[in-house]
Amino acid sequence: MKLLRHGPKGHERPAVLDAQGRPRDLSSVLVDITPAALTPASLQRLRGLDLASLPEVEPARLAVPWAGMGKFVCIGLNYADHAAEAGMPIPAEPVVFMKPTSAAVGAEHPVVLPIDATKGDWEVELGVVIGSTARCVSEAEALAHVAGYCVVNDVSERAFQLERGGTWDKGKGCDTFGPVGPWLVTADEIADPQALDLWLELNGQRVQAGNTRTMVFGVAQLIAYLSRIMTLYPGDLISTGTPPGVGMGMKPPRFLQPGDTMRLGVAGLGEQRQTVHAWDPELVDA
Repeated sequence: MKLLRHGPKGHERPAVLDAQGRPRDLSSVLVDITPAALTPASLQRLRGLDLASLPEVEPARLAVPWAGMGKFVCIGLNYADHAAEAGMPIPAEPVVFMKPTSAAVGAEHPVVLPIDATKGDWEVELGVVIGSTARCVSEAEALAHVAGYCVVNDVSERAFQLERGGTWDKGKGCDTFGPVGPWLVTADEIADPQALDLWLELNGQRVQAGNTRTMVFGVAQLIAYLSRIMTLYPGDLISTGTPPGVGMGMKPPRFLQPGDTMRLGVAGLGEQRQTVHAWDPELVDA
């Protein structure tokens, strides 16, 4: 299934794509797509629905595909060629940082650069959405805890991240710096999360192209690793790292400017589109 949420902020409605890719309203079945709706039993009930019996809808303002995200966990330098372009060693263990959930926005939400931003950057990533509690699980068990997958743009402000001391989080957690979606695609539709092409275009130019098979740490490894340092709950999101082609690694470096457009996707998980804006709190809250 491909689950989504749409509508005005604070009044989002749940929907699902039918076999023809038409959105069908889930409001008669779910009040919202919450972490409780992502558990194995709840997803199984949704799979039993006759989607043709649900009203067709025209989505307006795509939101994050599920409500109630508890954690937005990110992995850095998880593609060897991206580590090389960043001038950093391949990590011996996963590099873990967090985005606040306030950074998460829908797939077509404006990306708004913070005040004093000078080095905004892009990162297409595979997102992994947890569906059942994972605490100290093995790699063999790990994928059974996945509700589904999604596209993530791990937008970054490199000067904040790397030139101002402390942790990476300050350059990763700005408002609008975590577009998610357009859909949450349930795990049964993805035969192998380590065989997915991912790409990003800036102003129509392909700048990132990669495949999840080149991850340093695969999805199952990451879930098992993280579950030993924090409990993962339904609705938690893991963003698994980006392939090469980010602005920081270009020669000369290239950074986001107001008016730039990003288009990005992961095979089977849909596409995102964003326009970059200078600081504007009204756009942040759109």
